[in-house]
Amino acid sequence: MSVIFPDFFETNNYFIDEKLAFFKFTNAYRVYDETGMEIGLIRQRLSAGQKALRLLLNKAMLPFMLEVCDMDGNVLVTIRRGWTFWMSKITLTDGFGNPVGSIKQKFKFLKPTFKILDETNTEIADITGDWKGWNFAIVDERQQNIGTITKKWNGILKEAFTTADKYIVSIVPEYAENRRKMAIVSTAITIDMVLKESK
Repeated sequence: MSVIFPDFFETNNYFIDEKLAFFKFTNAYRVYDETGMEIGLIRQRLSAGQKALRLLLNKAMLPFMLEVCDMDGNVLVTIRRGWTFWMSKITLTDGFGNPVGSIKQKFKFLKPTFKILDETNTEIADITGDWKGWNFAIVDERQQNIGTITKKWNGILKEAFTTADKYIVSIVPEYAENRRKMAIVSTAITIDMVLKESK
């Protein structure tokens, strides 16, 4: 079966900008490419019941669903986590509901680690870093560096992205635009939301 690879995943640099709202229950982020063009949106979906539970229970236990969308509102990837009482396992599906992969969160003191697996449950990448300093490394299954997540950068859009709720995900240009990249980029660009929901 051929894979439809959305244009959203063809860029190598993603600038993530949190949308602020008063009294919000859900998170939402705008996504820009390296030219400053807005290319998508990351949004959180919660039912009325889930919103009510967030007032009563620790949200780190609760299910969540994130959607990566293009500028036309089409869902490209959905990221879901069920009820959890320890480390999370999160599933990823494409816009047609087909499995893209999964994420396994590993416990390391002050050093969050995410194992990214493809749809066959084969490990394809790790994201490991320092949440406080907001520096993450993305490596493939051979431990070769394929990207970074950081709030420190120079060059294009530096003046527009300077506050603490913004970060950039960079993937090396040599990394193939394929279904594997969809899982890795989707995990990387939603990492702030996943970490916030896990606290």
